[in-house]
Amino acid sequence: MGLAKRIIPCLDVKDGETVKGVNFVGLRSAGDPVELGKAYSEQGADELVFLDITASFEGRKTFTDMVTRVAREINIPFTVGGGINELADVERMLHAGADKVSINSAALRRPALINEITSRFGSQVCVVAIDARHDADGWHCYLKGGRERTERGLFEWASEAQDRGAGEILFTSMDHDGVKDGYANEALARLAERLSIPVIASGGAGAMPHFRDAFTLGHADAALAASVFHFGEIAIHDLKQYLRNEGIEVRL
Repeated sequence: MGLAKRIIPCLDVKDGETVKGVNFVGLRSAGDPVELGKAYSEQGADELVFLDITASFEGRKTFTDMVTRVAREINIPFTVGGGINELADVERMLHAGADKVSINSAALRRPALINEITSRFGSQVCVVAIDARHDADGWHCYLKGGRERTERGLFEWASEAQDRGAGEILFTSMDHDGVKDGYANEALARLAERLSIPVIASGGAGAMPHFRDAFTLGHADAALAASVFHFGEIAIHDLKQYLRNEGIEVRL
């Protein structure tokens, strides 16, 4: 059957609380990140991702304290991202209890950061997150939480990130984010074909079949979602039972 597919709730954290928007804007509160993380761990999530979406200095301190609290409360691996620009940031997050770090804008600006993290801490610690949009001239990577377009193409950048030592690619389709009509399965399949490291699908989950399609059509290794979990639309255990019934290997 191969490796079990992973289900990963994502918690965007702003000023100490979980928030969620659509297409990267229009944020609303979804509760305390530590409590939510604990609940997801108990409900059978395989991993968690926490993103500090306002990583100013003050936000960073709040976020680091939260990471310490999360590490005390949950027993599944978790990744943290947002405002990680140098090795000292990685060290701080790992010291607070995180298992992996996710880097996005900082890696695009200075790709050697990937090499530095992986040579110091190992590939398994480094998740390269890519926010991309399908523009008229193809898939392009965006910086600063989706606000600034770069000339880097999704597929060549993902390949370079892998070559530099990244352990996983977390691909968010900005067009699909929060819209709930399914993941960008065509782009996911192209990534899966091109890369040998795991690809995490993000952006577009609205119903259980969307997760199935990310695995069967998109060949993703993991599927990440936020609002469907935060607002009680899909229960993780029910989702995993559904996926297993559809012939997809998951840990129950």
